[in-house]
Amino acid sequence: MLKQLKPVFTVVLNFRIAFPFLLLIMVMAAVSSCYYDNEEDLFPENGGGCDTTQVTYSLSIVPIIHDNCLSCHGNTAAPIFGSNIKLEDYSGIKAKVDEHRLLGAISHQSGYVAMPLNDSKLDDCKINTIRAWINAGAPDN
Repeated sequence: MLKQLKPVFTVVLNFRIAFPFLLLIMVMAAVSSCYYDNEEDLFPENGGGCDTTQVTYSLSIVPIIHDNCLSCHGNTAAPIFGSNIKLEDYSGIKAKVDEHRLLGAISHQSGYVAMPLNDSKLDDCKINTIRAWINAGAPDN
């Protein structure tokens, strides 16, 4: 009977020795697989990769306005949903820039109606892109 139990004891003893090492290897694999480098986390001072040096109306501003504003401030929707503020073309956007209302609204500054209405603020890169364009004189380029 003792001879029959000897292989069982050997397996149990080997498992007791091997288990902590297997557990350590599994924990190390799990922890290391969750690690990743990303520029925004590593270098937050560079604006998270937001380049505002080459901002143009047609390539930078139009897509932001199109994706975030035109559902209410397009020429058709503006009279119904957008207080008749039309941002579908350069002249409409430039008018709000000249009135100093665009940046205040999208930045959710005090004294302005926060835009997009009933939605979260645009991300910092989009706001900084619009700010850079305005600071450059809001050219139609």
